[in-house]
Amino acid sequence: MSALQSFKRHLKPGNVYRREDLVAFSNAVDRHLQELVLEGFLSKIETGLYYRPKQSDFGPVPPGEEELVKAFLKDDDFLIMSLNNYNSLGLGTTQLYNTKVVYNRKRDGKITLNKRQYYFMKNRKYPRKESLEFLLVDVVNNLKLLAENQDKLLQKVVKKMASMDKRKLMKAVNEYGNVKAQKFFKQALSEKGYISSPKQSAKNNKI
Repeated sequence: MSALQSFKRHLKPGNVYRREDLVAFSNAVDRHLQELVLEGFLSKIETGLYYRPKQSDFGPVPPGEEELVKAFLKDDDFLIMSLNNYNSLGLGTTQLYNTKVVYNRKRDGKITLNKRQYYFMKNRKYPRKESLEFLLVDVVNNLKLLAENQDKLLQKVVKKMASMDKRKLMKAVNEYGNVKAQKFFKQALSEKGYISSPKQSAKNNKI
């Protein structure tokens, strides 16, 4: 068996691989990777990142998004979220978005993986799973990413708060809101009488 054939045995259909993880299986990993890409056995996603396609009746199946991001980050601590998920809040958002957000601990910036764009954000807290409260807070966090009228959208966020569990919402605000989002929600909740304003709280503490 040739060295190339031996190397191929370690590459399973549907898996995404980093070059550094394959060095142990080849004494000429760069040459072997180049040959397998030219052969069509592997697809090169970006520098140092490769995919062994699964085959279906309709041709090669693209890599799973979770698997792709996991290999890219070398970590499974992340949350992939579509901006279209905000539509579940019933705020009347009208745009459709192709770019997704990846909350994580390692990378920042706008990155293209397998011809799809992602916003990687590492300095933002995030849950393991989305909730309506998290999504509402996140709308305000990500206003600059949305092609919507910001003033009208914020007015709809305030209206939406009326139908939500205020305790859960405040918990999400404190855990996941950036500075501007926290200020916005606390002011709006205070004006609606759902929470005490900072001035009122200070006054109550003196009584």
